[in-house]
Amino acid sequence: MNKILEKEFITPIVFRMRVEAPEIAKKRKAGQFVIVRTCDSGERIPLTIADGNASEGWIELVVQVVGKTTKSLSMLEPGGEICDLVGPLGKPTHIELFGTVVIVGGGIGIAPSHPIAQAMKKAGNQVITILGGRTKDLVIMEEKMRATSDRVIITTDDGSYGMKGVVTDAIQQLVNEGVEIKLVVAIGPPVMMKFVSLLTKRYDIPTLVSLNTIMVDGTGMCGACRVTVGDATKFVCVDGPEFDGHKVDFDEMMKRLRMYERDEKVSKELHESSHSCQYK
Repeated sequence: MNKILEKEFITPIVFRMRVEAPEIAKKRKAGQFVIVRTCDSGERIPLTIADGNASEGWIELVVQVVGKTTKSLSMLEPGGEICDLVGPLGKPTHIELFGTVVIVGGGIGIAPSHPIAQAMKKAGNQVITILGGRTKDLVIMEEKMRATSDRVIITTDDGSYGMKGVVTDAIQQLVNEGVEIKLVVAIGPPVMMKFVSLLTKRYDIPTLVSLNTIMVDGTGMCGACRVTVGDATKFVCVDGPEFDGHKVDFDEMMKRLRMYERDEKVSKELHESSHSCQYK
């Protein structure tokens, strides 16, 4: 069991949870994730580690409520416990001194962007962070990202905060300014990562994307996270979660993500009517 130390909602549908996990906190690296199970009969879900402290023995998860299990997790309170927490899993982000690194976080993808920005800054890079959301309320962790970035650009679809537009508009702005971008790391909705990758490919800017949203069991056994990268089939949970964005078949990935929409909706509705973990 892993004790919940803190929990707070940072938007109506996104919450931050600090969990006691000393061994994971010691070993975790930027880009890695954990598998969470809220109760004995619950499903396993992958969540990227947003922060952690090795000396104090905790990790932080930032979660958006979208289905049954994330709803169950959101109902747990400090002092309670998570049934299972396994990790760190996945290959960590490759960190080195590149020069200017642009970190692009869209929506809940801002959370896993945070430890990558920290690590890139620690390695001596100039870190420019782009945070995007449909509205101001969906731009999360701004203070934390500012603390580890040399520059932060915020975009909102409706113009309610920062510049009106999408994250690709901010990347284009940097290119127009003559910024010599050595690497882009983009994490967010698949369609966002697709268009970031299409743009950066035009300018021959190496781009990493994190495909964690497609993972299920995190061990490579279920096969649900198959993606095509170049001419090869990869399993996101064991081969990734990060890949060359210029080689990912995003259209195929998005089709796979939609395969179980109906089942997920039914599961969530059953859970909301029962408030228990008896449904999978």
